[in-house]
Amino acid sequence: MTAVDDLWYLATRAEQQAEQTHHRLTDTHDEFLERSHARRVSRPRFRTLAERIVEFGAPYGAHSVVYRPSGELLLVWHAGVDMWVVPGGEPDPGESFREAAERELSEEAGVEATYDGLAMNVRVEIRCDDYSTWGVLPLFEARAEESTTPRPDDPDGEITDAGWFDDLPENTRDREDLLAWREFALE
Repeated sequence: MTAVDDLWYLATRAEQQAEQTHHRLTDTHDEFLERSHARRVSRPRFRTLAERIVEFGAPYGAHSVVYRPSGELLLVWHAGVDMWVVPGGEPDPGESFREAAERELSEEAGVEATYDGLAMNVRVEIRCDDYSTWGVLPLFEARAEESTTPRPDDPDGEITDAGWFDDLPENTRDREDLLAWREFALE
């Protein structure tokens, strides 16, 4: 089997896992926003993301869209990408997406919140040369108390700051998705 066949096979396995993961999420949650993104990546990055999708169904793990009753959203500063992002990451072995989202929220922002369900289910299409696959990016909806103050303590050292935002900074990853969700869910 050549490297080309191997990558094709990996992409096919990833699509199968993504389909199963997508159905598990959508069958167990109601009233969430569906979005779609396409990313073109290098061959090594494609392999890494496809392997994650085969393992988890998701290339980037699970995340939390955390809001306060006032409508402010919680963002964390990710030094590795030099942007504000929602807290989240890959599941540990045996951990569900929601458990991963809760753990990552605690680590990256030091915030406790009440989870209300799925905020968004994002289909992430990944392409490299003639290869493509896709995975899901689940973002869970969580409500924090008005007086909650973020205190990041990221064991990976990637998250260096956290804060509440009414007006999302321009350098917020997936800013348009978050604004669309806020309009969909909170207004």
